[in-house]
This record gives sequence, structure tokens and C-alpha cells, in this order.
Amino acid sequence: MPDLAEQATDMKPQAQAHPLNLPSDTETARAPQTQQAQRPRGSQRELGFLTTPLSWTILLAIGLLAANLYFTLFSHPTSSSLPQPVISCPAPVLQQPPSSVPPATKKDSKMSTEQTFIAIKPDGVQRGLVGPIISRFEQRGYKLAAIKLTTPGKEHLEAHYADLKEKPFFAGLVEYMNSGPIVAMVWEGRDAVKTGRALLGATNPLASAPGTIRGDYSIDVGRNVCHGSDSVENAKKEIALWFKEGEVISWKSHSAPWIYEKA
Repeated sequence: MPDLAEQATDMKPQAQAHPLNLPSDTETARAPQTQQAQRPRGSQRELGFLTTPLSWTILLAIGLLAANLYFTLFSHPTSSSLPQPVISCPAPVLQQPPSSVPPATKKDSKMSTEQTFIAIKPDGVQRGLVGPIISRFEQRGYKLAAIKLTTPGKEHLEAHYADLKEKPFFAGLVEYMNSGPIVAMVWEGRDAVKTGRALLGATNPLASAPGTIRGDYSIDVGRNVCHGSDSVENAKKEIALWFKEGEVISWKSHSAPWIYEKA
């Protein structure tokens, strides 16, 4: 029996000095109980809160809000979802291409069409200025209503210059006008009398501005190339004197809508 007691005594220290130091079955069973005993009560409460339906609902709502905020900030928005900036800039001015049909015109009773009498004197005819003078009126936009080359005679010229009969230069003026053919014309258009005088220039060519007919083609007052009516009343008298009934033509120019905005 002593031998058995000694053997039992010898076996106890050998079990404690296990080379791998592995815990015994008793220690392994006691470890979870010890860890549970050492866990704080606050953690148990938190885990209990997370297991309730209300907590999961709140967490789900927070997640949805976070996802919505993320997609709102970082997703690529479409052009229709963003407010469009208002940029004010002047509208470009576009030139309309020329059209074969003129724009519609409106009649205005305040604007009247006049006729004026223009004559190219013998010096203008002799110098070959008929074409350039006609071109000045045509290019300005006036319409030719009557024209003829004539040698009217002394009596006709005296009647034309009847208002100058008392002037000392009257006889020389009539002789000069009767020295060669004269081109008599009727021009028609808006303010034809006033503008016709402006195209001719001053009676004295030296006082005429460059660009006018007399300012470009004449120098001496006795050879001032052309004559023009000085009033609407005198224009009517001179046209009646130089042209018979039916010689003044009334016609419509296709260029009128391109010259006058309002007819």
C-alpha cells in the first residue's frame, strides 16, 4: 500500500507540469462562465436594444436617409433636374438675305409724290453731260416721267423766263438758251422739287458743293449746265409749258418698294 500512495503522490506534480501547458477540462468549462461574469452590464443592455423591432426600424430609416443623401450629392444629375442659369445677352442681329419679293408697304397720306421740271441747257448737251445728269436722278431713286430733246424758240423761252423779264441779263439768257438743243425732263418722286434743287446745286457753280451737278460739271454762272423748278407751283406751270397733254407718262416702277418704305 505504501507503494501505491507514493505513486499517487508522484503522479500529481507530473500532471501539473504538462509540457504543452494545456488547460484542463475543468478550467475550460469554467472559462466561459468567468468571461460572462467579467462582461459589463452596459454591453448587455446595448445588445438588448439592438434586438428590438423599434431599433431596427430606426437603423433602417437612418440608412435610407444616408443613401438618399449620398446619391443626391455624388450622383450625376441630369440637365433637367438642375435649375438652369439665366444668362442675358443681346440677341444677334441677323442680316436677312435679299428677296425677290419686296416687303409690303403701307400708304401714308402725309407723304406726297411730286413732279419737277428739269432742263439740261445747251452747254450741258454740247458737253455730253446728258447721261451723267440723268444718272444722278435715277441713282437717287426718282422716276423719269417725260423727256424730249427740243429747240423751243425765242418766244417759248421768253415765256419760260417771264419772271426775269425786268432783269438786265434777260436778253442774254434767252439768246444763250436758244443757241442749241435742250433736254426737257419731268422727274417724279417724294419731295422731287426740293431734292431736285439740291442735286443741281447753287445757281452759282462756284458756290455749289462738290458732289452736286453744278459743283462737279460747271464753273461760270452763265454756263451752269441745267435748270430746275424752284417750287411745286412753278413746276406745274413749267411742265404744262414744255409738255403737251399725254406726253407726261404715269407708270409704276418695280423699284418703288425698294426705294420707299411707305408708299
